[in-house]
Amino acid sequence: MRNRLSHFRMSTNSEPTSSDLPVIESSAEVPASGPIHFTAKTEDAGLRMDRFLADTLGTVSRSRVKTLIDEGRLRSDKGPVTQPAEAVRAGATYILDMPAPIPATPQPQVIPFPILYEDADLIVLDKPAGLVVHPAPGNLDGTLVNALLAHCGPGFTGIGAERRPGIVHRLDKDTSGVMVVAKTQLASDALTTAFANRDLDRAYKALVWGLPQPLTGEIEGAIGRDTRDRKRMAVVEKGGKYALTRYKTMRAWTTSLALLECRLATGRTHQIRVHLSNAGHPVVGDPLYLRRVPSAAKGIGHVLRGQLLDFPRQALHAASLGFKHPRTGRPISFEAAVPADMQALLDLIDANMACS
Repeated sequence: MRNRLSHFRMSTNSEPTSSDLPVIESSAEVPASGPIHFTAKTEDAGLRMDRFLADTLGTVSRSRVKTLIDEGRLRSDKGPVTQPAEAVRAGATYILDMPAPIPATPQPQVIPFPILYEDADLIVLDKPAGLVVHPAPGNLDGTLVNALLAHCGPGFTGIGAERRPGIVHRLDKDTSGVMVVAKTQLASDALTTAFANRDLDRAYKALVWGLPQPLTGEIEGAIGRDTRDRKRMAVVEKGGKYALTRYKTMRAWTTSLALLECRLATGRTHQIRVHLSNAGHPVVGDPLYLRRVPSAAKGIGHVLRGQLLDFPRQALHAASLGFKHPRTGRPISFEAAVPADMQALLDLIDANMACS
């Protein structure tokens, strides 16, 4: 492995800086977090970006580098770098934004959450909106993982060599609904395979602006990181991952609002939210994919329109989940009613608008 750490320069700024910045002389001096600035040399030209960064840093795996690129944490003097396979340009200046390190072992924290079912192998729960699933930069504790560790207690053996629950799928922080978590390695392996093969049944409820046409259909489009905003995903022409969402209109209020049932044929980050927004029917309250007042809002009374626009989270709920029990093979399924805030919004719509 080549080590090119002497090429790196540190800065707290977010843009390429001049040559008077301090040079990192060893891997021990690579900052734990923050922007790392560096310039590629002639011999680096043509290398894959992920391999180049992993070899250069020396302390970060190639798979971790790929994740950082997918998260939109790498940019060059010509703009965002979104593809791990992009070729390195000789003389180009790159900036890698290293996130703050996450504690290796999350600590148990008593945080209540509704349990729908539990046995020796798994827990099925109704995740509340606002609860982060796993520790990450910005949410190092107070997560579902912390809550699960406290719930399972000191006798919990965990997955693999670690005392941790098996998070086999996730819901966004402000998406509520049914989740399954593995408590044993057997359950983790079986459920991971089931999610990867889509050998299960999941349905979401989404309150959206406008009325989709046709009322039942599919939305197809590759999803990748938005090059203009690394926090967002987008339907992209190249470089994304294939995604397919099936939807059915359950209720409609004129052509202004609709309650959809959505099912995922693939599982991409923010898939339902991205597909619906791209189709012109963003989820009510979505803080990332609803950037302007939708035209469908014009047909709604002023007071109700304001309450819809002020809804503090995406009105998206994982309503049901069905799968084969990893130990017995018996099909089991679970449902969770929409949470109180979303139900109150639906009741408010019913009280003010005719349902078609």
